[in-house]
Amino acid sequence: MNKNLDGKVIVVSGGTKGVGKGTVLQSAEAGANIVIGGRDEKSAKELIEIIHDKYKREAIFVNTDLTRTEDCRTLIETGAEKFGHIDGFVNYAGILPAATLPETPEDMYDSVFTLNMKAAFFCAQYALRVMMKQGGGSLVFVGSGHAYAGEEDRAAYACSKGALLTLVKHIAKNYGKYNIRANWITMGWVATPGELALREKQGLDLNWLQNKASKCIPMGRLLTVEDHTPGIIYLLSDASSMVTGTEMHITGGFLS
Repeated sequence: MNKNLDGKVIVVSGGTKGVGKGTVLQSAEAGANIVIGGRDEKSAKELIEIIHDKYKREAIFVNTDLTRTEDCRTLIETGAEKFGHIDGFVNYAGILPAATLPETPEDMYDSVFTLNMKAAFFCAQYALRVMMKQGGGSLVFVGSGHAYAGEEDRAAYACSKGALLTLVKHIAKNYGKYNIRANWITMGWVATPGELALREKQGLDLNWLQNKASKCIPMGRLLTVEDHTPGIIYLLSDASSMVTGTEMHITGGFLS
């Protein structure tokens, strides 16, 4: 990968798992210093070692409970204090419990919106404050095809992602004057740890996922972490300096 993030500082929420973890590693390979937000300190330490030893970049871990607004602030401000600036923020963290609209209990709704929307809103707020002072930056929000209506059993999740997409458009429209960009990645169907755990509860396994994906996804297979990270790196880089408010679908042609 080209060093198209050379010298930049990238903050990733949910940076210890799935596409967040892949983004951390690919950003470091592209030349960035990294701020990893999450709760899995063991995984973060392993990532930091790889970043230091393999990519010769700096990385720090900020133990972050994104349901706490103060932790959202700490994540951004710790990165800015350590490195002096924040050039990119990637919002990956989220949860996707299964329930239809009639079946969704209030506590599930609250937990979904607290993490998927409220945390993203306040991380963006603190990132914007830093970026407005320094003269620009790029925010990338990892979304889902569920934002466009959603499957029947993902009611709260779908609505939270729809709200997140509105946040992206709001930032793009109102903060471009500060040279701040906001873009959205529609993440495809990936066998992430969270997806596998959900399917296990349903009595399903990876083979079921792969067979289902081969029939549902026009391009014929589940997507991988590596399918998504190049698009995220592009949106963080100066190569996309006039790209904002964009919905980049990395789904193999599938939208739920």
